[in-house]
Amino acid sequence: MVSNIQNDGFSEFRIRTLKTVLFILLCLPALSLGYAAFSNSFADPIKELTLTTGEWALRILLMTLAITPLRRLTGWGKLARLRRMLGLFSFFYMISHFLIYLVLDRYLYWPDIIVDFTERPYIIAGLTCLLACAPLAITSTDGMIRRLGGRMWKRLHKLVYLAAIAAVLHFLWLVKSDLTEPLIYGTILFFLFFDRIRTNNIWPSFSEKLFRTTAAPN
Repeated sequence: MVSNIQNDGFSEFRIRTLKTVLFILLCLPALSLGYAAFSNSFADPIKELTLTTGEWALRILLMTLAITPLRRLTGWGKLARLRRMLGLFSFFYMISHFLIYLVLDRYLYWPDIIVDFTERPYIIAGLTCLLACAPLAITSTDGMIRRLGGRMWKRLHKLVYLAAIAAVLHFLWLVKSDLTEPLIYGTILFFLFFDRIRTNNIWPSFSEKLFRTTAAPN
């Protein structure tokens, strides 16, 4: 009998079990928030719902970005199969965060919403993150990957880095007193970016192109 265990040591059963456990864990914040909201456990429900959904969206987005370095460090290639689910859960919490703001905080009063979208930097950063992630969620299916082609799909999904930067800025500009948590997320994002630049030789190739451009004769 041929074993279905690959070189990274993950059998199909193990990866499916891991995905199931991860799915349950990622649902827990939403279930906890729903229970607390309906049982009147929050002193300020709108604030708690808005902040908690936003924080989980950012946390899961950073987890999504951490999959690639984690694969490389552990040699567990099948961890890549968790990336789609993480990304979609992050988008789910983003959408929840946005709808709570629109419906419960602003009561769909568009004059105030438009002012927020145009004059408040932290709102603009949050909207940028949401708009950057929307096409990533839409094109996350196997069918969309085939339609776009692998190369185009990978280029499009680099928007995740813009989304992550915007998300961290959104949180940083929103917090008015204790900056500890957003700075922790910013530090994690910095190291994830640094790892990508280091492992993909992005900086050397950019430096070479810049040198050729400046050194080229007129």
